[in-house]
Amino acid sequence: MEPLEQQLARYAELIVKVGANVQQGQEVFVVSQIEIAPLTRLVAAAAYEAGASNVYVDWSDDAVSRLKYDHAHPEVFRTFPAWETLKRNSFVEKGACFISFVSSGPDVLKGVDPQRIGDYQKAAGAGLAEFRRAIQSDKVAWTVAAAASNDWAQKVFPGDAPEIALSKLWLAIFDAVRLHAEDPVEAWREHDRVLHSKVDWLNGLRLRKLHYKAAGTDLTVELPDRHLWVGASSVAPDGVNFMANMPTEEVFTAPRRDGVNGYVSSTKPLSYAGNIIDRFKLTFVLGRIVKAEAEEGEEILQQLVETDEGSHYLGEMALVPHRSPISESNILFYNTLFDENASNHFAIGSGYAFNVEGGKTMTPEELAANGVNTSIAHVDFMIGSAEMDIDGYQEDGTVVPIFRSGNWA
Repeated sequence: MEPLEQQLARYAELIVKVGANVQQGQEVFVVSQIEIAPLTRLVAAAAYEAGASNVYVDWSDDAVSRLKYDHAHPEVFRTFPAWETLKRNSFVEKGACFISFVSSGPDVLKGVDPQRIGDYQKAAGAGLAEFRRAIQSDKVAWTVAAAASNDWAQKVFPGDAPEIALSKLWLAIFDAVRLHAEDPVEAWREHDRVLHSKVDWLNGLRLRKLHYKAAGTDLTVELPDRHLWVGASSVAPDGVNFMANMPTEEVFTAPRRDGVNGYVSSTKPLSYAGNIIDRFKLTFVLGRIVKAEAEEGEEILQQLVETDEGSHYLGEMALVPHRSPISESNILFYNTLFDENASNHFAIGSGYAFNVEGGKTMTPEELAANGVNTSIAHVDFMIGSAEMDIDGYQEDGTVVPIFRSGNWA
């Protein structure tokens, strides 16, 4: 096998060319951690080679973040700096593309006062609301990719020595993003075509609602009249295609805000705000979460649901077959970017504007009128399994099998 440095260089090129699809003269905003500086530098080099005019890196450090949560004044978590808001919004206005790395250990904030975490999530959500609207309406090209860190690797492979665990996690990441294909870029183009064929099929059905049935789950989800299923590549206003998530195995749409009824149980742990929420169940009445219970992390889950009014509702519903590459790896990543691509999932909070016809140019009020939820939160959680059946209902009452035993019917 080729040395890690060479694999990282090819990965960086894939992120730049397929993920963000950096264009000549474009600025690039990178969110990264100091522990993964080697990959970040390779991404910067690849971006400049692709013609980027400027690469800005927004650095952070998990150890410093933990110190802040443990020792900073409580008021710090209730405010969000105006300059942070301005920084991101100014890059959006300049038509920059955004590359964000996920690499933190899932337990980085374990034991922190949940009130501090909840306060910060609310403050950051409000401060970044305009930026997130730009992301969720594809106003800019953006991608989220992963990088292995020591803490994360030890969580995924707890029985291995640190260097072995780190190597295994890098290998798993590379497999998930098709880096070992003979031509990774062409492999992604083919994957894009396959996902879009599912999108076309679902959009052609014009479903009125979906019914999810599995152990611990009996949920009916109505769809907005003008809903659109999407998946794989997206298109920025300048016509440039980009891949918002690497990896991605999902096709998804927005549920009707007030059209969710029943209950749903998680099938994988949720890594949220530096903590693990596991074995949880949500109950819905007319779209609203009326009960949230968890065997682990229940207080953090309650904080999430109470973020704002919109976080009491769902914003995304995504279909992922149980027979997918990440699921079949039998690795629990404790990271939503990967675990959501091994399982059907929903998202608590805001919906994506492009999940309804004409949504990219709608105001938040217009999106709400079309059934799309609005919130400063957007948190995916996994509910799929090999036992899950999903039926779709068309306007005339015709029942269409969508999933059987966890896979496309």
